[in-house]
Amino acid sequence: MSQVSVLGIFFLLALVCSGDAWMDWFWNWNSSEGVDPDVKRNASELITSKGYPCEEHYVTTADGFILGLQRIPHGRNETADPLPLTNQTANATNQETKKRPVVFLQHGLLCSSTNWLTNLANESFAYILADAGFDVWLGNVRGNVYSKRHTHLSPDSDEFWDWSWDQMAEFDLPAMVDLALEVSGQDQLYYVGHSQGSLMAFAELSRNKELEKKIKMFFALGPVTTVGHMTSPLRYLSTFVPEIEFLLHILGVRDFMPSSKITQWLAADICSSSTDIWCENIVFVLCGFDRANLNESRMPVYFAHSPSGTSVQNMIHFAQMVSSGEFQMYDYGTKGKNMAQYNQTTPPLYYPENINVPVVLYWGGNDWLADPKDVQLLIPRLRSLWQNVYIPQYDHLDFIWGTDARHWVYEPIIRTIQREESPEILEEDNDESSSSVSEVILEYYKKIEEMQNANENATDAI
Repeated sequence: MSQVSVLGIFFLLALVCSGDAWMDWFWNWNSSEGVDPDVKRNASELITSKGYPCEEHYVTTADGFILGLQRIPHGRNETADPLPLTNQTANATNQETKKRPVVFLQHGLLCSSTNWLTNLANESFAYILADAGFDVWLGNVRGNVYSKRHTHLSPDSDEFWDWSWDQMAEFDLPAMVDLALEVSGQDQLYYVGHSQGSLMAFAELSRNKELEKKIKMFFALGPVTTVGHMTSPLRYLSTFVPEIEFLLHILGVRDFMPSSKITQWLAADICSSSTDIWCENIVFVLCGFDRANLNESRMPVYFAHSPSGTSVQNMIHFAQMVSSGEFQMYDYGTKGKNMAQYNQTTPPLYYPENINVPVVLYWGGNDWLADPKDVQLLIPRLRSLWQNVYIPQYDHLDFIWGTDARHWVYEPIIRTIQREESPEILEEDNDESSSSVSEVILEYYKKIEEMQNANENATDAI
């Protein structure tokens, strides 16, 4: 990469991390003609613009954060009426009916619920689920653009940003799940977590037995517990955590890469031009980039909605995990501070062995953040592992934006849920997608066997 490109990327990052005030006049003046209207739409507007119904809901966590969620109660050209227990295409005149199964989608690091909405309607998981007969809920964790309020703390205060994914797991996840179940009138839901969304669930399900009762099955896409083997550039920041933390504190920076009018302007005017390679580098710098599996015409839309912000402390937590290689809580930096917080001098560990909810893993061989080596460390620790799908060509963002994710991930997940809900109608399911997934699983085991043989040969050579 040229020096000009590097400087350009750092300039754009500086804009992204800065405030909105000076941009207000420019944003209102600049009409961004010819730009995809999805660039300026929020999550609810994205949903309704595609012809789907949308509800906005809010829930207050036990520690006071006000989280915004979106709900797609049913598909296009449908009603919210219950579905027949048997195949939806059959005549339901005399059939027993049931409520639509609830599927909860939780976004990843630096993202928001729009991750599930910004591809074309036939490629975005939220819409695909709604059209398949599900009650779809989209979560947003504290600190992103849809969950940036508190009962008494201001976002301008240090206290507002004093959290990491530990608190997302402890407070945000149970609150959002409870809301979805209360509104839908159901006892359980299916949880799909991407990246940090899976991390939250692995952490909280390992210790919260009440939450376990409410999750019927947990689908982890790009699963994260440990990140000691990640190849993302975030790895190199972990070496300088104390210095970075001190510098950001001096500069008064509390939130990291928030969503703003600046990112929308960049998406509209920069990412739509011939210089959009800069935007590609910014968006994908943490996770990897698979140009062949990306609809590049959607790049301005992706960049307008991602990144969506998190706390500096959350990013430091990830950097700490890179250094330690452990699935651990936030390290407060000194034995005294850890003792005050945890009653022990080191941060406590999480134990995925304690999870009893059926877990389905989808992971990729080209993932910079959820590195295959880290996933392979997780697999033997999951006593409730129900299905394990390895997709060799996938990177971290293919699970949400990949043009073929419907084939490799979304439709297989839907078939799995349908089997759980109505196993009698799918006993003879031998469709192409199921066969493809089976082939991927077989390829995964072949890969593991090859790696084991390579290790044995290396040992023999020594």
